[in-house]
Amino acid sequence: MLLEGVFAPITTPFYPDERIYFKKLEFNVSRLSLTALSGLVVLGSTGEAVALDDAETRDVLRVAAETAADEKVLLAGIGRESVKATIELAETAAGLEYDAVLVRNPCYYRPQLDGPTLLHYFRSVADRSPLPVLLYSIPKFTAAEIPLEVVDELAQHPNIIGLKESSGSVERVRDVVVATRLAPKRTVTVTTIFEAVTGRMLKQKAEATGSFIAAEGLGSAANGAVAVAAAPPAAALKTRTREVGFQVLTGSASNLKESLDAGASGAILGFATCAPQACQEIYTAWKEHDDQLSLEKQARIAEASKVVTSDFGIAGIKYACDFNGYYGGKARSPLLPVDATGRANIERVMARIRN
Repeated sequence: MLLEGVFAPITTPFYPDERIYFKKLEFNVSRLSLTALSGLVVLGSTGEAVALDDAETRDVLRVAAETAADEKVLLAGIGRESVKATIELAETAAGLEYDAVLVRNPCYYRPQLDGPTLLHYFRSVADRSPLPVLLYSIPKFTAAEIPLEVVDELAQHPNIIGLKESSGSVERVRDVVVATRLAPKRTVTVTTIFEAVTGRMLKQKAEATGSFIAAEGLGSAANGAVAVAAAPPAAALKTRTREVGFQVLTGSASNLKESLDAGASGAILGFATCAPQACQEIYTAWKEHDDQLSLEKQARIAEASKVVTSDFGIAGIKYACDFNGYYGGKARSPLLPVDATGRANIERVMARIRN
């Protein structure tokens, strides 16, 4: 699976009584599917995955997958503290036709979670996962970074395709890119313009091309049947292949351009959930080798991304979603909503970043 461009880790909407608001989840996924984003992450950190029980997790994965556009890469956040629980969710995601799974490092038994233990965890998951695995390092939440030597070794696994690096450090992104540069290459299917091809896209095309029934294949008027010509079959999806190595995605909007320069193939950005166009513009300018424009676009979101995601976290992202035409609502308790001063600050920095 090709992982390039910007991905939005969607929020999980709740009713005031904290039940999941599935209609608003559908609304957000549908609207984000209309953007130029490469894909969506369902139940990452921004989606409050740790606050959902297993039944809720499966329901959110199902509704998001049923709503997302076929051409969007879908990543399922499935990290759990045990190998068994993580694999069970990987199987669920595969049944719902996700493209890959995002797996954070376990962190509760931190003193015992040394390098060999993490290697065992991720290898065991990757060995049994029916979907490709994207590692997820987010030390600000887990208080434990996946060691560089562990990432390097895991990059050799045939079912581990990359890492989401959410340390916020460009140097760390660069170090991972350098350390994994000799990882085995994989042949992936892409479109003729080198964009990702998803399993859902291929299935939809196969169903469309297989539904044609020629008029001559129907009964004739002589035996009482009415000959009705079906619509002609849709054109087959034209694809090609491409070689990719270990793919590194940054989790920091504030230094997206610098991370791309350091070798990242793309980004999973909480800020893209409330400001997808502004984040996408940075990537597009960088992809077109327009350094000046990409720097200008990066500077445009610098204060807003810091205030919304770093200063206020999940509650800030959700309020920015409300302000920018998506549904945010409140975070699940014990997280508190943004107060009046915070709301005014978010509105100030988001005033020029409307999507």
